[in-house]
Amino acid sequence: MSDSPSPARVVFLGGLGRSGTTLLERLLGEVPGIVPLGEVAHLWSRGVLANENCGCEQPFGTCPFWREVGARAFGGWSRELAGRVVTLGRRVDRTRHIPALAQLMADGRTGAPCWPSRRTAALGEYAAAHRRLYDAAGEIADCPVVVDSSKHASLAFCLAAAGVDVHVVHVVRDPRAVAHSWHRRVVRPENGSPMTRWSPARTSVHWLAQNLGIELLARGGVPVTRVRYEDLVRAPADTLRHLTGRIGLPARLDFLTGGEALLSRAHTVAGNPVRFTVGPLGLVPDEAWRTSAPVLHRRLVTALTWPLMIKYGYRGRLV
Repeated sequence: MSDSPSPARVVFLGGLGRSGTTLLERLLGEVPGIVPLGEVAHLWSRGVLANENCGCEQPFGTCPFWREVGARAFGGWSRELAGRVVTLGRRVDRTRHIPALAQLMADGRTGAPCWPSRRTAALGEYAAAHRRLYDAAGEIADCPVVVDSSKHASLAFCLAAAGVDVHVVHVVRDPRAVAHSWHRRVVRPENGSPMTRWSPARTSVHWLAQNLGIELLARGGVPVTRVRYEDLVRAPADTLRHLTGRIGLPARLDFLTGGEALLSRAHTVAGNPVRFTVGPLGLVPDEAWRTSAPVLHRRLVTALTWPLMIKYGYRGRLV
């Protein structure tokens, strides 16, 4: 590998959790030239500080891939580094800061009255840590494209506002299905703790906030490609072929056979339990919400989200 590699191209999967981002990342990770990293937003707390398992099922601190990435990017991982990045994130990587970040982008990243200079410096340091991580991961994996499935629109804004060349893949799913998923009891395989549960109303608000945030990114000139979960599982080859074409990579999809994908081991941090899957994975739409979600929940979600539902093609029965 070259001593001075080109910066890795960053593909950022954005949207609300439980929308299929981890599944899409796993599929993209099988395409030659792409390395999936998982939810980098949580790497510092869950990986470096909590030492949770990588997708390869080894603790983060002993995973050979991440040890090499840390050494290449930062001279090694440290609790001080992770604590610093977490602190910076709390200052700049927040949904409430999206309007100021959008203004910063509109002003040519020269600074705006609504974004104090000290916070601009924090933004630069925060984005630089991610940039170094992306480049090191791309170099270690010998891949020109890295995928970050952090989802949060605010992180995508931080990267874009700081000048990182990022292509956002906007992953959407029927909000009624997303609300049903967030309301279920699910255990995290990393530590056996229950995953966060939200009410249908709260999920609807977050679904709107994240999707509108990414819509605003697109208006700010950031390349955005939308992928619907339903299209991905029903027509995976066509969906991935279109997406890899947008990214600029050849669509070598020999890991797909009919409605099944053959997955190899991946070094991903955080995310849906599917990140641990190795071997054949059936690509079947999860539509349990149609019969399991209470009618009242479905009607509430529909009432709160219907304008974007229609925009994204969820026109069928609205209850």
